[in-house]
Amino acid sequence: MESCELAKTSDASLKALGILLNAWDEAAEAGVAPEVMAYAALFTALTDLVAAYGEEPVANLMSGLVTRVNGGEFSVASTLQ
Repeated sequence: MESCELAKTSDASLKALGILLNAWDEAAEAGVAPEVMAYAALFTALTDLVAAYGEEPVANLMSGLVTRVNGGEFSVASTLQ
């Protein structure tokens, strides 16, 4: 499913993902570096999560990411053929 199709779905999570992917593509086309967009997205997500759930639950969520990041869960593996 492409990002524009995702943005039109009734599933809230998929719709949000589609909207974010569309915005990401638009920012990239405007010359915004991916690491700048990622930082802005993380900052925005964390401030919204803290506003909704408070600092401690969000800090607990973030501490769980350490193992996942170190374990390569978010690394894009590329293979040469």
